[in-house]
Amino acid sequence: MNNLRVTTTIMTMAFVGLTAMSCKDGKEDSSATTETEMIKLEPSASTANNESKVQNPESEKVLADYMALKDALVETDEKAAAEAGKKLETTLKSFKLDSYSAEQQEELKGIVASAIEHSENIGKTDMEQQRAHFQKLNDAVTSMVTITGTASTLYQQFCPMYAGDTGGAWLSTEKNIRNPYFGSKMMKCGVVQKEIN
Repeated sequence: MNNLRVTTTIMTMAFVGLTAMSCKDGKEDSSATTETEMIKLEPSASTANNESKVQNPESEKVLADYMALKDALVETDEKAAAEAGKKLETTLKSFKLDSYSAEQQEELKGIVASAIEHSENIGKTDMEQQRAHFQKLNDAVTSMVTITGTASTLYQQFCPMYAGDTGGAWLSTEKNIRNPYFGSKMMKCGVVQKEIN
């Protein structure tokens, strides 16, 4: 697992420089969408014995609501993003932990609480703040997926230009880059970092 983290870090650093140069001009250049080598996300030790991890309909509902929110941000639709944030907040508040081990439940409590906070804020802020909260929400949802698993193939995508060049990641059901942090300004800016399934 440590080798995977080191390899992922090295690969991330290599393509961030290339992607940053291709995204700075704001053009929808195909070079901005070059993909890194696909990395299968391995389940953490706490998920290795969880046979029902991809059968949980609640986690799939969270992902569906997350995708609706991401798509609203891609379209730079503040009202739709606010509504999607509120819907995701409701879904997260009803998320049941009883099908997970005690260790997983403890991890998920913190993850879900963070996701609820950022979903709530997305529901009542402007587009710039919605995108800032989405960046943190994405971290929580991605962490959740490592525990719950997913029935679908997801692509973790990354734009190095967001938030003062610190970058922003998001999950997508498609390899095609559609950037939720910049929308039409830099729709194709980003790369696929990992394939999660």
